Amino acid sequence: MKILEAVPNFSEGRDLERVERIVARIAAHDVEVLDWSADPDHHRSVVTYIGAPSDVRMAAVAAAEEAVELIDLRSHRGVHPRVGALDVLPFVPLEGATMRDAIDAASEAATEIEALGVPVYLYGAAAPSGPRDLATLRRGGFERLCKGWPAEGLPHRTAGRDAAHPSAGVTCVGARPVLLAWNVVIAGVPIERARAIAAEIRERGGGFPGLRALGLHLPRQQRVQISMNLEDPVRTPPLEVFDAIAAAVAAEGGEVVETEVIGMMPDTLVQRGSADRLNLLDLRPARVLSHRVAEYVSARAGSPTEIPDVTE
Repeated sequence: MKILEAVPNFSEGRDLERVERIVARIAAHDVEVLDWSADPDHHRSVVTYIGAPSDVRMAAVAAAEEAVELIDLRSHRGVHPRVGALDVLPFVPLEGATMRDAIDAASEAATEIEALGVPVYLYGAAAPSGPRDLATLRRGGFERLCKGWPAEGLPHRTAGRDAAHPSAGVTCVGARPVLLAWNVVIAGVPIERARAIAAEIRERGGGFPGLRALGLHLPRQQRVQISMNLEDPVRTPPLEVFDAIAAAVAAEGGEVVETEVIGMMPDTLVQRGSADRLNLLDLRPARVLSHRVAEYVSARAGSPTEIPDVTE
């Protein structure tokens, strides 16, 4: 049994009816939706689902079609960088699958999304000319790409266009290992200092390997957060990143309020004692990726499988 995970990110976080329509398009396929969430300040939703490679790919393309119909970036404003209605579509190899399976799914999905009229950049392991990072691809956002293709290069699939789709932008389709997407909410620190802390800890600023970080102000919630992707939570332990943030915030006279995980939690985040130390929200077995994959394999195999409980 080969299992792929897909974690599509959509540029809609305020109209839950639209988000639910997208999730329903995914769930109509032979896949299992593990989690979805929507954030009005980021104006973004994230869906996590698993299944056989072909089913995962078809569900992603169906969701892309729905996103093109429902989301118009010309009226979209949020704190999170974005270039597309379906902004990011990573494929992740899990049980029995290899990175080659994820790359193949990404390539095929890119071709099918191009057929919808939406140009596609391939990133990560799926990029044929070497890894492309999302921060570079999204620099300047949708508005920049509507003016024409940047000097850094054309999309891998242009859809016959010389600029982004006028309402749906472009989609970044990739293949990557499991990562940790998380937000650390802080208090007592102005947004300028939060941005400075994010710049210091991220890899590009000489900080932790594989860490992408932004300091963001959430106007609807009146909160400040450091929003992060940790590309390899085994090589770079999340607790070390968290401790660095907590120390920097404390030095400014502030405090860490809570930690929020977007999507599923990797085992490295939920080791014994981590939840209290991180002020981690919603730590349940249903949110732990390895637990849900084991349940899925057991159900599909029709025989009992030992299901790990890493939250004990």
